[in-house]
Amino acid sequence: MSRWKCGVEGCGGRFEDVESVIIHQTTEHERHECKVCGTIVPEGYFAIRHAFDEHTRAEFVRAYEADSTAVRIREDVKSTVEKEANLNNVVQTLREQGAL
Repeated sequence: MSRWKCGVEGCGGRFEDVESVIIHQTTEHERHECKVCGTIVPEGYFAIRHAFDEHTRAEFVRAYEADSTAVRIREDVKSTVEKEANLNNVVQTLREQGAL
């Protein structure tokens, strides 16, 4: 069984490495519009990263009607991905594919 799953609602994609998940989310799913600022970002990890790097937790909670559990889940996803992924390689691959 693959270690990583996509996590985008309705997607059952499973992958051997986290880099493949991020590339999949960026290239295979619709873009996400941030409910705080309106910025369009790739769905999945990049949307989470945008929300927590660009906005306060309070802004996220208000805009998405989220609770502390939702915040913790997303913070855990962000932390795990950033520990495991070679994000420079992901960005390079996405640029080569014209996805960024």
